[in-house]
Amino acid sequence: MSNANSSSIDASEDVAVKAVNKRYEGLVTVRTKAVKGKGAWYWAHLEPILIRNPDTNMPKAVKLKCTLCDAAFSASNPSRTASEHLKRGTCPNFSLMLKPISQLPPLASPSSQQNHRKRSSQSQQAVGTSSNVYPISMVDSSRFRSETSFPPAQTVQAPGVTLKPLVLSGGKEDLGPLALLENSVKKLKSPKASPNPTLSKDQVNTAFEFLADWFYESCGSVSFSSLEHPKFKAFLNQVGLPALSKRDFSSARLDSKFEEARMESEARIRDAAFFQVASDGWKSKNSTNANQCLVNFMVNLPNGTRVFQKVVYSAGGSMPSQYAEEVLSETIQGICGNDAQRCVGIVADKFKAKALRNLELQNHWMVNFSCQVQGFFSLIKDLYRELPLFRSVSDNCLKIAYLINSTQHIRNSFHKFRLQGLGFAGYIRVPPPKCDISKNLAPFIAMLDDLISCSRILHLIVLDDSYKVVCLADITARECADMIQDVGFWNDVEAAHSLVKMIMGMAEDIEAERPLVGQCLPLWEELRTKVKDWCTKYNFSEGPVQRIVERRFKKNYHPAWSAAFVLDPLYLVRDASGKYLPPFKCLTHEQEKDVDKLVTRLVSKEEAHIALMELMKWRSEGLDPLYAQAVQVKQRDPVTGKMKIANPQSSRLVWETCLKEFKSLGKVAARLLFLHATSCGIKCNWSFARWFCGQGHSSSGLERAQKLVFVAAHAKLERRTFPVQKRRMRNFLAQ
Repeated sequence: MSNANSSSIDASEDVAVKAVNKRYEGLVTVRTKAVKGKGAWYWAHLEPILIRNPDTNMPKAVKLKCTLCDAAFSASNPSRTASEHLKRGTCPNFSLMLKPISQLPPLASPSSQQNHRKRSSQSQQAVGTSSNVYPISMVDSSRFRSETSFPPAQTVQAPGVTLKPLVLSGGKEDLGPLALLENSVKKLKSPKASPNPTLSKDQVNTAFEFLADWFYESCGSVSFSSLEHPKFKAFLNQVGLPALSKRDFSSARLDSKFEEARMESEARIRDAAFFQVASDGWKSKNSTNANQCLVNFMVNLPNGTRVFQKVVYSAGGSMPSQYAEEVLSETIQGICGNDAQRCVGIVADKFKAKALRNLELQNHWMVNFSCQVQGFFSLIKDLYRELPLFRSVSDNCLKIAYLINSTQHIRNSFHKFRLQGLGFAGYIRVPPPKCDISKNLAPFIAMLDDLISCSRILHLIVLDDSYKVVCLADITARECADMIQDVGFWNDVEAAHSLVKMIMGMAEDIEAERPLVGQCLPLWEELRTKVKDWCTKYNFSEGPVQRIVERRFKKNYHPAWSAAFVLDPLYLVRDASGKYLPPFKCLTHEQEKDVDKLVTRLVSKEEAHIALMELMKWRSEGLDPLYAQAVQVKQRDPVTGKMKIANPQSSRLVWETCLKEFKSLGKVAARLLFLHATSCGIKCNWSFARWFCGQGHSSSGLERAQKLVFVAAHAKLERRTFPVQKRRMRNFLAQ
């Protein structure tokens, strides 16, 4: 008996579910036809939805959802729902839509107000007696209901008169202009104040000042012509700002910003007793990149700040050393005039052996050396050219990459394994045919990245049947299969990739942290240690690799590295007696001689012997332990998490305050310890470089470009430098 009851209940539920589905499908069919213009107007705003039982997930009811306000209603009578919800103003969003002209009262002009009643009665009679005059609202727009968003016009019909729909001659394309016409009538009927905000003169000036700062700091990414773009003008009007011209931004306003930045920069340089010039951009990393045509000139000040000087357009290609020497001399003269001794050195990314060396010989007080970042990148190129590992890895990887990229069956296998969740792009990046990898390592590194990331897929591919078919006719495919299955091959690939990434990581850290000259020797010692660990990990002979490293070290080495290292209180070492002494024991015999020679060169002939005596005293006595510990205090960087020196300027300040008895040696130390070991300046993006190079065809355009880059660089340095300086000052005052 119970089974019979349960079966009858299931049958009744099944009938109910079918009825609900049938009702839902019927409403969907009706709405689909209506949207296409073959049904009632309200279906554009009502949508059938199926309500399911949360326990059984079976359909239990059909509702109508308003697409304007998401309200739900019974689906028993859609016409009644439309009348009550839409026409009577219950839906808040439907009431905001435009009303047709037929619902608006006629406009009365000032000259006709006195005869308003008479004309109104006449117009009402005309509607009742003429069946040939139709209001605009009688347009049959149901055919175009799916393309329009405004509600259908309600037909105003006199009793006993049958009105035929009037079809517009332009078809559905007339519906847009009709909506604009109705909107215009509505605005004329009830004019409102302009929605645009009203700003005071001071607010407008402040807004344009911020806009100018953003525009100049974008440094060519936004063109001057963009200021007169119609969309930008519309935006200014929308927020209540008047229109502006590109002439104002490219002339008067730019000149004002440039003069303000120039005066501030010159004031900082005047306040400093000496400075260092940094020049970046001589070294061409890629001859096709216009960014390499721009040479940056910066001024490094003793207090750790940097001041932008200028950008020189070098027209691309390799620049002669003589030209670079002339440009550097002119730059120094332009900064300090006849007082050339204020420039204590130059750091550049090229011309160490010639231009920098010649300027150092001509000016004995100068210390000129090459950028450490370029030194590390050059080391990677040395390793690629001289270490057999890189040549064999490059050849083998190219063979595998070309086979995979050029064989359709193997690419299909790639696609198949990708569908299984093994993500890979499908192609392995390879260097261009005419690319000299020894000069441009980026494509080689990208190829290693791709091969390592898809190593698992490669192992699966060589076991696939389609690959075995290719191997039957292609000897290269068999060789590649042997390599892919060889553990030694992957060990070599990982070793080459690891060594390159390790050196590149150090170079990127150097570029970001901008170490001083006293840190050069510790940096190279750290590199030697990492190279030794690399050799041990991958079972490579240490001798060949270390010889390449030492050869690059000697090319980059400058005696100032050794002198700054032993004069910097940061590297003082505590001995058994408790004294903090300079680390002369870490220097070679030749490096100790370099220290003596450099110290005597940087002072006058009369002071040379005094400076050497003071150097001997410094070597034997060192610094007071309390001050030495204060200089060496470290704190964790909140951004990188690394431990860094709390006050980098303290090394120089100790010599200028606590070690005044070293008069001659103190001058040398103060001039050496602030020198930067990198020449990295403001990086220009591709769009600005292209724009700047395009301005070089006219003197006025080049002058404008120089002013723009000066203002942009000055603003960027302001953001980078002064928040750090202010934070350090607050920390200092809080102690």
